[in-house]
Amino acid sequence: QVQLVQSGGGWVQAGGSLRLSCAASQSISSFDAMGWYRQTPGEQRELVASVTSGGATDYKDSVDGRFTISRDNAKNTVYLQMRSLKREDTAVYYCYADGTWRDYWGQGTQVIVSS
Repeated sequence: QVQLVQSGGGWVQAGGSLRLSCAASQSISSFDAMGWYRQTPGEQRELVASVTSGGATDYKDSVDGRFTISRDNAKNTVYLQMRSLKREDTAVYYCYADGTWRDYWGQGTQVIVSS
């Protein structure tokens, strides 16, 4: 059973930075893609950023230029570096991995941005 364990997040003032980490229990090279979703109460989960096994990245328009997704295959870990955070970035962030037969999810990490 694949496990994705998230760390990072927390509280930060607007304009600040945070980094989220997602450590997988197996080689992340086996996943077609990995990335981050976020969700606020009453809203659907939305894709924030993704990175393919080949290294191609994609970002939600509102975070492009502020967030950076990266992967460290040696550590089986994916990161989301978040800069210039805004109040609207407040959400629970979930790591995901696109496996061959199913998707896997991390436990979720709260990010709170205050003005």
